[in-house]
Amino acid sequence: MPNILTPAQITSLKVAHKQARDKRSADRIKAVLALSEGYEYAEIAHLLLLDETTLRRYVERFQEEDIKGLLECHYTGGVSDLTLIQQQDLTKYLQDNTLPTASAVSAYIEKKYRVKYTPNGVTKLLHRLGFSYKKPRVIPGKVNLERQTEFIAEYEKIKDNLKEHDSIHFMDASHPTHNTTPSYGWIKKGKEGDKFIPTNTGRARINLHGTLNLKTKDTTVLTAETVNYQTVIETLNRLIKKYPHGKIHLILDNARYYHSKEVAEWRRHHTRVKLHFIPPYSPNLNIIERLWLYYHKQVTHNRYFPRFEDFRQATLYFFRHLKRYETDLTKLLTDNFKPTPLLPCANLS
Repeated sequence: MPNILTPAQITSLKVAHKQARDKRSADRIKAVLALSEGYEYAEIAHLLLLDETTLRRYVERFQEEDIKGLLECHYTGGVSDLTLIQQQDLTKYLQDNTLPTASAVSAYIEKKYRVKYTPNGVTKLLHRLGFSYKKPRVIPGKVNLERQTEFIAEYEKIKDNLKEHDSIHFMDASHPTHNTTPSYGWIKKGKEGDKFIPTNTGRARINLHGTLNLKTKDTTVLTAETVNYQTVIETLNRLIKKYPHGKIHLILDNARYYHSKEVAEWRRHHTRVKLHFIPPYSPNLNIIERLWLYYHKQVTHNRYFPRFEDFRQATLYFFRHLKRYETDLTKLLTDNFKPTPLLPCANLS
């Protein structure tokens, strides 16, 4: 190769280097530029972690076809040992069965198709077939998407038929534990091992029972020794005092205390309160679940309360001052429901 490139070639190579999207193309351009400046093949090979034979091949391509030949990729990839039909069959099997390791997939291929793959080779095959190594998400085994669809339709009818003083509320209970919940956060690099948060040894809980008015973001949340039919009735009494006019529609799950004879008797005397039960295993349809999760992020995640009373006061303060989080809650608490087997949040304890 000539030791001197023309100014136009140098400019073209530098422009191509800036536009290069992969390391291999950038290395080829740098090798040609370095050779033109007087560097030896051995020096460039050492700096770019390449061998001299590869460098000489780059130079030959540049001399024959200029930049286009230099950057052209002549690698076509290996041909899979599995036929197209076998690859399709393997894809279907792995969509239905999650194997834990590349070695497990390799063993399956050998047993099923009598073809041997190394773990590295089967990893490349899986990438070509569109697979990636991820953890699956869990779903309730008894979720009924059809029933969820029916409930969403019922909910929309309730909304469409609301009168002036009618309101919709979501009801649920939560049982946060007096303990630190470690969570992701920004920690200075190199200091991860120095970041500690104290924890408590006890298992004391706060039993919360509450309602959420989605339209106004108003809540009625009370604490109790335990959540039972008495807690439910007390919550309902507070609610009817706060909303003295119109129907009160309550969206809630199928907890046993909601179906107790005492609650049924209370409802018989308060007919403007209507209970609407969501399908089993459908917390995605109870919006107050999202409020519980947001509470945990604000109060229990990465925070240590030495005394239970400190924890209790922080919890009550959060629910009494929800206006502080109005921007976040407006985005989080929406009723754009869709049938889904996934749990958008957890009623953390």
